Formats: sequence, C-alpha cells, structure tokens
Amino acid sequence: MSMPKLSRRQFGSAAAATIAAASLPGVQRFARAAGPNDKLGVCIVGVNSRGNEHIRGFNHDPRTEIRAIVDIDESVGKQRVARVSEMQGSKPEFFTDVRDALEMNGLDILTCATPNHWHALMGVWAMQAGKDVYIEKPISHNIHEGRALVAAAKKYGRMFQTGTQSRSSSACQDAVKFIADGGIGEVNFARGLCYKRRKSIGALGDYPIPEKVNFDLWSGPATYTDPKVTRKQFHYDWHWQRHYGNGDLGNQGPHQTDIARWGLGVDRHPNSVLTYGGRLGYQAERKDPNYVDAGDTGNTEISIYDYGDKCLVFETRGLDCSTTSGDEIESFFGKGKGNKIGVIFYGSEGYLAQTSYDYCAAFDKNKKLIKEFKTRNVGDAHFANFIDACQSRDASQLNADAKTGHLSAAVSHLGNISYYVGEENRVSPAEISKALEKIKSLDNNQETLQRTVEHLTANGVNLEKTPLSLGPHLKFDPEAERFIDNDEANAMLTREYRSGFEVPAAENV
Repeated sequence: MSMPKLSRRQFGSAAAATIAAASLPGVQRFARAAGPNDKLGVCIVGVNSRGNEHIRGFNHDPRTEIRAIVDIDESVGKQRVARVSEMQGSKPEFFTDVRDALEMNGLDILTCATPNHWHALMGVWAMQAGKDVYIEKPISHNIHEGRALVAAAKKYGRMFQTGTQSRSSSACQDAVKFIADGGIGEVNFARGLCYKRRKSIGALGDYPIPEKVNFDLWSGPATYTDPKVTRKQFHYDWHWQRHYGNGDLGNQGPHQTDIARWGLGVDRHPNSVLTYGGRLGYQAERKDPNYVDAGDTGNTEISIYDYGDKCLVFETRGLDCSTTSGDEIESFFGKGKGNKIGVIFYGSEGYLAQTSYDYCAAFDKNKKLIKEFKTRNVGDAHFANFIDACQSRDASQLNADAKTGHLSAAVSHLGNISYYVGEENRVSPAEISKALEKIKSLDNNQETLQRTVEHLTANGVNLEKTPLSLGPHLKFDPEAERFIDNDEANAMLTREYRSGFEVPAAENV
C-alpha cells in the first residue's frame, strides 16, 4: 500500500505538499485497513542512537517490514542498512534526505528518532504524504510545532504515536487506574524527577563535523550556523544546545511529565509556570572558575506548574545525584542511590511512585508499601499498539496520540521558556524564596528549594559566584496557547525557520 510517487518540488512549500497529499485516490488507499497478510512498509529516520530501537522493534513485529533507512550520516546509515538486511532478509533503501524517501513506493509508516529540531517538520511532511507516523519524545522543539502535528494528524486521518512508552506499560496503566479509583485518596499534586547525571559536554571550540555528515540537511528547520560546531560530540550533545535540543527537561522530562499529567487527569496546558535554575557545577568540577561549557540549556531546573486545582513540580538535576535527595524522595527511590527518574503522586491517603517504565508502587501515609505494579517489554507493547491502530485505522486505539505528545512536550517547553526569559536574572536563594511565597503551588516550595541548594552545594557550587537564575512567573492561556502580557515569552513559542524548512501553522498544514 503506497501513494503515487510525489516529486521533490511538491515538498517545496507547505501549500504544494498539502495539495499533493489531498489527492483523494491516494488518501483513500491509505485509509483502508491492511489485510491480514499485508506487511506495512516502514521508513526509519535517524538511526545513530534511539533509531536502533526502532529497527529492533519494527523488525520484531511480523506485521511490518523495514523498507527504507534515512540518516544524514552516510556511514551510519549504510551500516544500519547492512544490519537490517541481515536481520530481515531483505535490503532497505538508503536515503540521506527524507524527502527522497517519501517519494518511494511501498512505505506506509515513517518513524522519527532524529534530533528534536527535525521532529515536527518531518512528521508534517510524512502525514501530508499519506504516512502514519511514530515520533520520539519530545514530538516538537516548541509549542507551535506540537500544535501543527495535532492538526496534521486530524486533517489527513493519520495514525500518530508519541514515543512515550509508559503509556503502553501495563504497570503504569494499572497504577493510573488505581489512582483514579481512589487507591491513595484524592490526588492533586505530582512531582516529576529527572535526577540524571550529565557531565560537561566540553568547552566551546571549533570541532569538525563527522566526515560523512550532510550538515545542511542535519540543520534542517534550524537556522544555519557555522558548520564548525561548538560541541565536541556531534551526534548526541545537541541535546544541551537550545538551538537544536531542549535540555533534560525536554529530553528525559517528557516521559515523566506525561505520566504526571496522566495520573493527575489533566488533559490541558497549565495556567502558569515558574522556573529557577541554571547550568551550574562544571566550573567546580574542572576547578576552573572561567570554564564555559558548550551547552546552554539548564542542568538544574525546578519548574512549578499551576493547573488550577492540580499542581505539578518538575525537578531536573544534572550533577551527581547520590546525595541530598531528601528523606521524602529517598523513601521511594532508595537511599544513597544516584540517578532517580520517575514520578511521585501525593494523595490524601498515601503515595504512588513510578520509578521505572515497568514498575510502580503504592504506599500508605506512613510510606509503607501496600501494592506493586509490574510489567515487561514496554517498548514492544508501544510499537505493537501503534501498528494495531495503523491496521485498524482507529485512532482511538492509540495510547499516545499527537495531542498527548503535544501536551506533555509543552510542559517541558513552558518550563524552559520561564528559565530562558529569566536567565540573566541571577539571584540568591533568599530572593528565590521570597518569590516562591507569592505563587500558587501545592508543593512545599521552600523545602524543594532547600533540597536544590543542598544538592548544588554538595557538588561544589558557590551560589554567590555562580548564582541561580529566577525566571518570571508566566501566566498562560491554555486555549489560545499564548502567554498573557509577555511578548518575550511568546516569541519563544515558535522559532525562526530556514527557507524551505518552515513548520506551517496548524491552520496551514
């Protein structure tokens, strides 16, 4: 099953691509359910890291066949082609440009594991070309892009799955149902944690890009910068440069913000956000007060989100996490351990903690274990759920559709925006404490601040010489998806796009 071949010129603008995709014969062919003996043709884009799991997952499912591999690094892409050929007994086509792949016959699905700045445009193009889409989290680099994906999935009737695997974890599903059924009483507050050690990515400098990388295509929607990039490790450390990535709040974070929203039952954006934090500690590690890390996203961020009657706090820590987590958090994640990634729900009658994709546990008010939730093979279940929907053409089957991905990614985007707007507002912990007294929150904001200060101090951070940044308390209109009375913050809801790589507004997809 495939649409008639589209010329490259049809991808030159959103309007031309829309006209091409609106061809009724093609759309109708893709809208029918696949027969029991039909294999769905898969194109996997971005195969240097997370894309390897896409290769494994879609090769594992007998209903799909990998027919195309796309990567801007020719050496990496061709290695994966050889691997897939050996795994499935047939050789996929290789492309460096996703637009060429979308002209290929026999493709039904596009999966995307590229850097974040490419996610949305690739998804829009694929849905306009009649493909179902699976995109890794975060599905967007900004809120404008997330809304475009939601609109495209609806307009073209495409199945869209967000790569937040916990939505297909029976452990998480059962735990969320337990919360909804009153298992720990009334739940209005959740704390998401990304206590995940991230070392410095190196000092600023001119490093050559890998020999076989097409940097023009790699840049895609992002404005073109000097190809002598400022990070030493080209293929992963873009996460910590905001021009391409979203820091750990937008990298690891969307898994936990998604679970937190799910358990709280909030299917909307927050009413306000405030973030304080910084990119701190690397000077102390290097014993060089003048050291400048090449990253410019926060490695420490505390974001407070007000949903009216519900509240979410997300804590990001990138330094050593083996100490100063506090008794409350260590009760659920263990004492003396390093990384702590998950969500804690606070109920009137107890707590529930998600500590991995395949494990959750409920506790009474004395933090005594009362119930466990376990599962296995979460990733396979998530891929299978997507393929089920691709065959049935029933979007209600999807565990993590475009709207789900958009709302959960937006939590990260909004938190980062508060940090970016207030980045130069460097203040003392005492000044942050005063600001926190004035905002609505269901957390004990002072205790969270104190834990954060203790964590930084334990990692050698001198908060007088390298103080925290305090972002503004930004009010947000969830329906209009705009900040109220803050032009600087609103400008960050989208970005400047390169000509020919513009992500269209939702009304223009």
